[in-house]
Amino acid sequence: MSHDTTAAGSASSSPANAQRLLWAGFMAILAAGVGFSIRAGILGQWAEQYGFTQTELGAITGGGLTGFGIIILLSSLIADRIGFGPLMFIAFGMHLVSAALTLATGAAFEAGGKPLAFQCLFWGMFLFAIGNGIAEAVVNPLVATLFPQRKTHYLNILHAGWPGGLIVGGLASFFMAGGGDVKPVAWQTQISLFLVPVVLYGLMMIGQRFPRSEASVSGVKYRDMLGELGLLGAAVICGLLALFFKNDLGLDPMVAGGIAAGLLVVFGMTTGFQLGHLLLAFLLLVHAMVGYVELGTDSWIAKITGTIMSSEANGLLLFVYTSGLMFILRFFAGPIVERISPLGLLAVSAVFGALGLTMLGNAEGIVMCVVAATIYGVGKTFLWPTMLGVVSEQFPKGGAITIGAIGGVGMLSAGLLGGPGIGFFQDQNASATLQKADEQVYQRYKADSPNSFLWMETVGLDGAKVGVLADNGTEAKRALELLEQQEGAKKDAVQNQRALVDWWTDTAEPTAESDKKLVDNAGLEGGREALKLTAFVPGTMAVCYLLLIGLFKISGGYKQKSLDPELFTGGVEGPGEA
Repeated sequence: MSHDTTAAGSASSSPANAQRLLWAGFMAILAAGVGFSIRAGILGQWAEQYGFTQTELGAITGGGLTGFGIIILLSSLIADRIGFGPLMFIAFGMHLVSAALTLATGAAFEAGGKPLAFQCLFWGMFLFAIGNGIAEAVVNPLVATLFPQRKTHYLNILHAGWPGGLIVGGLASFFMAGGGDVKPVAWQTQISLFLVPVVLYGLMMIGQRFPRSEASVSGVKYRDMLGELGLLGAAVICGLLALFFKNDLGLDPMVAGGIAAGLLVVFGMTTGFQLGHLLLAFLLLVHAMVGYVELGTDSWIAKITGTIMSSEANGLLLFVYTSGLMFILRFFAGPIVERISPLGLLAVSAVFGALGLTMLGNAEGIVMCVVAATIYGVGKTFLWPTMLGVVSEQFPKGGAITIGAIGGVGMLSAGLLGGPGIGFFQDQNASATLQKADEQVYQRYKADSPNSFLWMETVGLDGAKVGVLADNGTEAKRALELLEQQEGAKKDAVQNQRALVDWWTDTAEPTAESDKKLVDNAGLEGGREALKLTAFVPGTMAVCYLLLIGLFKISGGYKQKSLDPELFTGGVEGPGEA
């Protein structure tokens, strides 16, 4: 892998090379989608074969979107320094090592039992997330460099890989999960599907010359690239990192805030305390909302719609359907942008997203769920890649750093705000519904302590107790047997699990049949209300986009910026005016 010293799009870069690298990036993102989607469907097999509890499975899959976002941010800081090619090679290596570790779990279990199997899966998933984050940090600025005059269009095509991966993984889970008298396909076969796009993008990179970013070609100094992000943009990122230090690392709020403030000061010293751009900081805040409403909602929507339609399988198929809509529509972003501009497309998308989520929150039955999900699916389709396009078009001087910042903020928001926030509002409304319906049942299933989100606090339903009710204590009893047989198991863990089983046998099982109806209905109403509340996020985004359209109108309309107009035919005019 070598590096071209001229920007793609100039005479020295062939169209064939640009297309090949585009589809290599597409396959890298598709691999991430396949892996994420399939993993959710094989957790049950891991639990059954290796004796993992739900807590242990959560530890294996932990990190998720938050870790993804941090890796994007870190990789973006070095992408312009060491080049796109070496970073993609590292991502490819991470994906291969991840697969090797994961597929070695069976042999590890035979050699060292459950602890060694746990290590294989944990580190396999960890390296998978690192590979995904590095690839994401590279392919976004790479495609923006390869297609300088149609950045938004080709970034949308690139990111069609994500829903494409969700489709493949979702269908694989649906058809390979088994059920009834049908045994599931071996999990090793299912997880290996992500290797197909990994091998393809590896082969497509062989012998290719990777361009440098427009900023690098134009001789922009690294310090000035960081200066484009500036203190304003870095403050947004550090705010999210403070939340990460507090929530994920368990640090005291003052300590978490102090570390984040220290990072901001170090960043300021590195850039000479350049302030950066107010517009970029505003776009980062808006993209945090995009991460909340798109990826955060995706973490829950199959479960919620499955409850509405009284079928987990239908919820999964509906998710596959909306992913299919995204996959197809992202290939048509270019013609739309040429008519209404990127900001116009974002404003319309946000309106559709708000309308679709509101309708989903009020939907009854399969037909209305499909209609509402269609509107929501159309709404969320263009948000993420078009925001990347806008930042790349307005701040080319930032190179990989500014476009990486927007992606990293979106992922951090999804992991720190979207998933937890939507879960919190489900808890809050489910508890209120159950308490209103039957105080005794609520007291039986409420959590022992409150949970919080930002400044809010609520006492939700105890997830362990609700899970025991759902499967009539099967998993709880199995977990207790495993813990009692496990050498070196913590005494507290055994006692807690035994207490849960005793609670079920002595307290909950006699009234389980009547309780289940009320608890299920509370969960349904909690999900509905969470979707309605989430609809306010794209509604706020729509107002922000309309404000930006107005500001660009005042200054002559939306126009793409270029560091060196001579590199590109057609000057600096963007695809259209807002």
